[in-house]
Amino acid sequence: MKQIIECVPNISEGRDSAKIKRITSVVEEVEGAMLLNVDPGKATNRTVITIAGEPEPVIEAAFRLVKKASEEIDMSKHQGEHPRFGATDVCPLVPVSGISMEETVTYAHRLGQRIGEELGIPVYFYENAAKEEKRRNLATVRSGEFEGLKDKLAKADWKPDHGPATFNDQAKRSGATAVSARDFLVAYNINLNTTSTRRANAIAFDVRERGRVKREGGTLTGKIIKDEIGKPVNEPGLLKCVKGIGWFIEEYGVAQISYNLTNISVTSIHEAFDVTCQRAEARGLRVTGSELIGLVPKKALLDAGKHFLKKQERSLGIHEEEIIKIAVKSLGLDELAPFNVRERVIEYVLEDRKNDGKRLVDMNLTQFANETASESPAPGGGSIAAYVGALGVSLGTMVANLSAHKRGWDEKWEYYSDWAAKGQAYKDKLLWLVDEDTRSFNAIMEAFGLPKGSDEEKAARKQAIQDATKGAIQVPLEVMKTCLASIEVMLEMADSGLPASISDAGVGVLCARAGIWGAHLNVKINTADLEDKAYVSEVLTEADHIAREAQELEERIMQMVESKL
Repeated sequence: MKQIIECVPNISEGRDSAKIKRITSVVEEVEGAMLLNVDPGKATNRTVITIAGEPEPVIEAAFRLVKKASEEIDMSKHQGEHPRFGATDVCPLVPVSGISMEETVTYAHRLGQRIGEELGIPVYFYENAAKEEKRRNLATVRSGEFEGLKDKLAKADWKPDHGPATFNDQAKRSGATAVSARDFLVAYNINLNTTSTRRANAIAFDVRERGRVKREGGTLTGKIIKDEIGKPVNEPGLLKCVKGIGWFIEEYGVAQISYNLTNISVTSIHEAFDVTCQRAEARGLRVTGSELIGLVPKKALLDAGKHFLKKQERSLGIHEEEIIKIAVKSLGLDELAPFNVRERVIEYVLEDRKNDGKRLVDMNLTQFANETASESPAPGGGSIAAYVGALGVSLGTMVANLSAHKRGWDEKWEYYSDWAAKGQAYKDKLLWLVDEDTRSFNAIMEAFGLPKGSDEEKAARKQAIQDATKGAIQVPLEVMKTCLASIEVMLEMADSGLPASISDAGVGVLCARAGIWGAHLNVKINTADLEDKAYVSEVLTEADHIAREAQELEERIMQMVESKL
């Protein structure tokens, strides 16, 4: 899985569209970083910018944006309703997929150090990136705002984590920047079958972490209970990391509960939905649907879809877009307006913008066959081997899903669901390898196209060809390994799966074996011109072993299939 992070810089300019465009345009100069959203606010005089992609290009794009903002924005002239102390006021990094919070913190520290050292801007780390506890809270770090920055920098206990500790010419113009790593925040509204803001608020107070003010007798009209210093005591709500309030939406004519889920690894979207449904029912109301604001990580909707599938005792081993469809319908995300997952899920937006319809696996069957049959040498046997393997394990997965859904086998649905999920994982990897094989071939062609005039250029070209060739060997070898591993699904389905689909398990293993055999040929032909003979010997030995093991498994499964037909 690729590592994907989001960066959400907030710049102190929300009124001058030309200036905002000049600042955000630098993001589009960085290959691999994508500008997903620019949301200016006139009253706040602040713009929230969303960048996403793999970590290295994202932090490069963020650095360039901070630099450009420092050139375009003069904080000594800035006025706005939102608290702020810098041209780029905050610059949080958010893990989206394939990356831990600890790794994200490392990137935040690298970005902050570079801003401080190369741009001369004072940098403070906050939230998960904070290097001392008192700096975790952004409000504390930003206290005094730009107008109080000179005094803050003069205090020894508020020395910046990076950058100058003096109110120099750069600080007078650009202020300071707060850099962090934080959890993904989801703005999530739940719709009710009422127009009453009061009743929506009552449910919000039941659910949100802060809860409500505690009253004597537990009634809404009882006397407020206060602590020893006279401060009202709060009765905590049911869910952690949730902020919420009720309101009436004129546009839709219904009351909603507006939540901020500040850490969806603590309280997920589906948990907030389920608990809200329970509290609404207890108050004589009903949840009719919900609404997500902005983009969300794919995992959030996958987790929700799997949650509802489990409640239905249905197999989880279906394609991820089908799982997400279950989430959308179960949460009622399309009640008020259409919900296009390709436009609302971060990974899909990145995927679609990056690939622009160029992937083989995005073609239909006829297009793929025509492309293979064309004059172009790619896609070739390696891609076809991976695709045949994907078809094979898809058949095994189908048998597992049918078995999970068989009448009378209800007590075994979870067992077959687990096998179907394994099959989906193998299928997804093999589909990825379809395009990866073509990419590895193109890398060899690019290496052959390098200049070869001087001795240095010749040596560099030769090394590049050798390196690219090793890559082109590893891809079909990975196809072999994945196809071999996937046979476990067909083996189990031939042994215990739905009897009426036993032949499908047989066809599945035949496809897996064909994928292995075809990829084996590609391994062999790609090793022919490699000079590293020790590497060649090691690879061929491994490939031969995989081929023999696959043949033995194929014979075993086909005997099982034939005996049951």
